[in-house]
Amino acid sequence: MLTLYPAASRHSFDRGWIRGNYSFSFGDYEDPNHHQFGPLRVFNDDTIAPGRGFGAHPHSDMEIVSIVLSGQLRHEDNQGNEAVTSFGEIQRMSAGSGIIHTEHNSSETEELNLLQMWFMPSSRGLAPSYEMTRFDPALMTNNLLPVVAQQGSAQVAAIHQDMTIYLSKLDGSKQISFTQAEGRKVFIFVIEGHLTINEHHLLETRDSARITDIPCLELGTSSSASFVLIDLP
Repeated sequence: MLTLYPAASRHSFDRGWIRGNYSFSFGDYEDPNHHQFGPLRVFNDDTIAPGRGFGAHPHSDMEIVSIVLSGQLRHEDNQGNEAVTSFGEIQRMSAGSGIIHTEHNSSETEELNLLQMWFMPSSRGLAPSYEMTRFDPALMTNNLLPVVAQQGSAQVAAIHQDMTIYLSKLDGSKQISFTQAEGRKVFIFVIEGHLTINEHHLLETRDSARITDIPCLELGTSSSASFVLIDLP
């Protein structure tokens, strides 16, 4: 089954200092039809004004991944971690038994646009941890580049869940394939462009799809497309 969710179907808001779009229930937005997809609990597309952000706040028992699309994200937490993340870098935080952190746009002149994803961990009560990894954006071209996985590496952030996040950018009329193992799920989010799935389903900028029981996905474009693909249990 493939269910397409147009960009306009997301919950949107504008508070001045932050504009956001939620694919799943979050904060004061509650929709029982959009609560989670497998362990994927939150998929937010946020734009934060220069110099603004979230003050100190707690989290627990959640794997939180941030992918910066433009601008710079500053992170600080009570474990002593401090970092500034930009495009080409992945921020992964395991809240575990409890962590307090802040997130801000570190620029005083440019907006920050990021995707933030929350995943249920495979175990509760883990030790809190933070990690920032770097990937080569050129390796996204006509390829599914893993940037987060259960088995991490120098270029892949490690996450406490049986899942993988891929980034890709297709050029021209290129096509790539993804094989979905039995019983697993795939979430696709188009960052920019036009993406076709198995030639019959068209996703445009900021559209998403939730896919189950389709063993082979042929992903293509007639022009260009950059997207996130998440393989989930």
